Amino acid sequence: MIIYGVALLSVSLIFGMLIGEALGVMLGVDANVGGVGIAMLFLVFASNSASFRTLTEGAAGEGIKFWSAMYIPIVVAMAARQNVAAAADGGMLALVAGIAAVLVSFALVPVISRLGSSDNEAAPEKEVR
Repeated sequence: MIIYGVALLSVSLIFGMLIGEALGVMLGVDANVGGVGIAMLFLVFASNSASFRTLTEGAAGEGIKFWSAMYIPIVVAMAARQNVAAAADGGMLALVAGIAAVLVSFALVPVISRLGSSDNEAAPEKEVR
């Protein structure tokens, strides 16, 4: 049941945001300091905890695993959006550097793929006696 995963995600998010706001107040910053990251840590620890073992089995466990897996890409997408907005405010050099980093990453995908495939092809040739 995916609803348990959503419930665990929402409780983790609430606690993370509260701690992030408290950290912001303690540091004198008018912002949430790491609340989403703290929430992600709560979710990872809770979903792997022995206390929640009964929740992580069966259909309920599938929901928790689903939301645990979805949470990290969501956080990365949120952070990337903020970085793009900051880069756009930063000027043309920041935008060019970001675009260059993406293009270099795309260009390296085939190189890294070939490195990985050569290692995988070599393994089956060895015979174990």
